[in-house]
Amino acid sequence: MLRGTFVALITPFAGEEIDEPRLRDLVDWLIANRVDGLVPCGTTGETPSLSDTEWQRVAAVVIEQAAGRVPVIVGTGTTSTMVTIERTRLARELGATAAMVVMPYYNKPQQEGLYRHVAAIADAVDLPLVIYNVPSRTGVNLAPETARRLLDIAPVIAFKDSSGSLDQVSELVLAVGDRSSVLSGDDSLTLPIIAVGGQGVVSVLANIAPAATATMVRAALDGDLARARHLHGELFPLARALFIETNPVPVKTAAELLGLCSATVRLPLAPLAPANRERLLAALASCPHTASLLARPTGEAT
Repeated sequence: MLRGTFVALITPFAGEEIDEPRLRDLVDWLIANRVDGLVPCGTTGETPSLSDTEWQRVAAVVIEQAAGRVPVIVGTGTTSTMVTIERTRLARELGATAAMVVMPYYNKPQQEGLYRHVAAIADAVDLPLVIYNVPSRTGVNLAPETARRLLDIAPVIAFKDSSGSLDQVSELVLAVGDRSSVLSGDDSLTLPIIAVGGQGVVSVLANIAPAATATMVRAALDGDLARARHLHGELFPLARALFIETNPVPVKTAAELLGLCSATVRLPLAPLAPANRERLLAALASCPHTASLLARPTGEAT
């Protein structure tokens, strides 16, 4: 089971290439700011736009740089069960702690198809799994009952829920009990999800405000509601601003503004619109956990 703050890691680019030095710097900076784990090669990492070779290199670099200091959960999910099995096998060989498997997108499987998809992966590869439910991107919703069934046949250590529904999260928590963790996939809902039984977050926000996000999550999990609510209030406007356009466009723009890496995203994503860039800049400037980094040149965040 997982507990705490796990960063849905961005993939820095330098022109058309992966910016490995910046990626390594990010890993070190995030760990220094006490996050509980890293999740490369997810949606936030622009995995659909990476070649197979690039996907493997990003995973390898993050695992190597983390050097066992925190768990590394590599995104391996695709629309194909066979390809997902192969990527999960590669993640295991690279030394990943676990694989994050998003529910297959575009082909819209039935609940039985989702169940068999995960079952096939678990049968083929001996690696813990994090199951990721994000209906807004996949077009299909993993039902809590299906999640419960999966625990009987797969080593699922967590369910990342981005359904946006507290009712569904509550049902999921009741369905899985103490057999697996439920993690928020929406930064703005992390505190409410912990309140109904969640155990943490796979966070986009933690790319740029890792210490504050991790502190909020720890406070909530430790029962310090006053501290958690205070931090939630400080972080909430920024968490919302990170989704003014399609993720990860805003968070990569924020990373550039904070001197962490380039804002470059790959087509078919486009740069953040100028008006939204100004809104994002205002949110960064008004957040006490990011304002001090705004004047730093790229690569000098501490």
